[in-house]
Amino acid sequence: MALLSHKVGPSSSSVKALAMILCIFLPHIIAARTLSTNGTIPAVFAFGDSTLDTGNNDYITCLLKSNFPPYGRDFMGGKPTGRFSNGRVASDLIAEGFGVKKILPAYLDPNVQLQDLLTGVCFASAGSGYDPLTAESQSVLSLSNQLGLFKEYKGKINAAVGNKRTATLLSESFFIVSIGSNDLALNYFATPLRSAHYDIQAYTDFLIELASNFFQKLYALGARVIGVASLPPIGCVPAERTLGGGMERACYETANQAAILYNSKLSALIDSLNKRLPEALLMYIDIYNPLTSIIQDPAQYGFDVVDKGCCGTGTIEFGPLCNKDTRGTCNDASKYVFWDGLHPTETACKILSSAILKQVNKFF
Repeated sequence: MALLSHKVGPSSSSVKALAMILCIFLPHIIAARTLSTNGTIPAVFAFGDSTLDTGNNDYITCLLKSNFPPYGRDFMGGKPTGRFSNGRVASDLIAEGFGVKKILPAYLDPNVQLQDLLTGVCFASAGSGYDPLTAESQSVLSLSNQLGLFKEYKGKINAAVGNKRTATLLSESFFIVSIGSNDLALNYFATPLRSAHYDIQAYTDFLIELASNFFQKLYALGARVIGVASLPPIGCVPAERTLGGGMERACYETANQAAILYNSKLSALIDSLNKRLPEALLMYIDIYNPLTSIIQDPAQYGFDVVDKGCCGTGTIEFGPLCNKDTRGTCNDASKYVFWDGLHPTETACKILSSAILKQVNKFF
């Protein structure tokens, strides 16, 4: 009995040995849980709109495409790929920042191989929104469609590597979601389809409800680490300046205030979902302030032009209106914040993607 009741503690030599082991290996254990450029993220997945779309619209029947010059002129090989940029877009740059790969392929690209699937693909579709009416009006992939493709993707991976490895892959991967600008810019402020029935308070509440449903469905399909981009200052993109900024083409502040209102509700939603979903790590990623900083002081970031896009007049052209016959397109897109009437240049995307990665790493 005496032997059973005796408390045996570690010897001083074993304590020293344990301390030495921890000193050697603990930093590596911690590093393995850190989202950084060390390649510990196995895959990156993107959902949303043209800010992330790497070419899915090329493979659906719609008008909103960018698979023609001058789009892609600064991309590898100088080829248009369906990205709404002169080069790479944020989803590519985020995947590269995590050390996964330089290009995040579009899921619908028929040339995608199993290894591409295992390291992540893009489901985003230019012109889409949280509001299904936004996607329907552009004949593009809604978020429901994107989730359907993700389910299809998951079935392919299950067949290739098994359910257990698929679940592990998804739980350790990074999901980036950027969507909502089209709901306001191309739907609410540009048409009466929603504005005739909702004031901006009610419409942003409607969008948040749709966002909540989407994130919960994505979680149910296995996503755990989800970065959610805020809306940018949409009133300051060239096309919105032209349409709502008056003779001076100032930022359209009504649209900016709507984005701020939505962003406050999105941040609260993410806090709520993190409490409700036991294994979730959802992150609110601020895009509004980093882009505002660039717009207010472009010279600090190496830009010369902030109120016009590089393509054509730079005041409104995007998609089919920005083509090889569009006159006036600039020679050096790196001096412009915006490539066309709505979308940032690759140079601006690099700055914004760096800001995204810095915010993400703060969670670990």
